[in-house]
Parts: sequence; structure tokens; C-alpha cells
Amino acid sequence: MSALLLADVTVFVLALLVGFEVISKVPATLHTPLMSGANAIHGVVLVGVMLLAATVTGIGGYVLLAVAAFCAAMNVAGGYVVTDRMLAMFRSRR
Repeated sequence: MSALLLADVTVFVLALLVGFEVISKVPATLHTPLMSGANAIHGVVLVGVMLLAATVTGIGGYVLLAVAAFCAAMNVAGGYVVTDRMLAMFRSRR
């Protein structure tokens, strides 16, 4: 394993651990704003997929792009559905 790969894996593992700790400490009142922020991040992933689509060669690259686009689109759509349902709890009933 090269030193560069080891550094990348170390950063990835540390990001996972810190992310888990931060998310697990979020109180219930902040879940809706956190979900909205996650939607914005996955929107950026979709833009990245569109930019990479112009430079990909080979079937493997297209498969990875399709998987990335599908996962990001599902996260964006699901996040907005969950956010809408959470905000519906605060709307007045008629």
C-alpha cells in the first residue's frame, strides 16, 4: 500500500468517525435543517455527475456514474419528502 493511498484511507476513516459522532449528537429539533443541508450536498453530487459524464470513457465509468446519479437523486428526493413531512407537523390543521 502506497503512502498516498494510506493517507487517503486514513482521512476517509476519520471523516466517517467524526461524521458519525456529529450526527449522533444532533438534537431532534435540528433534524429538519440538517436534512435540508444534506439535500444541498447531494444536489452538488448530481452536478458533479453531470460534469464527469462528459469525460468518462468505458463501460465501467458509465456504470459508476449511473450508480452515483441514482444514489444522489434518491437522497435528494427522499430528503425533500422527509423534510416536507417534518414541516407538515408544524402546519395548522383545517
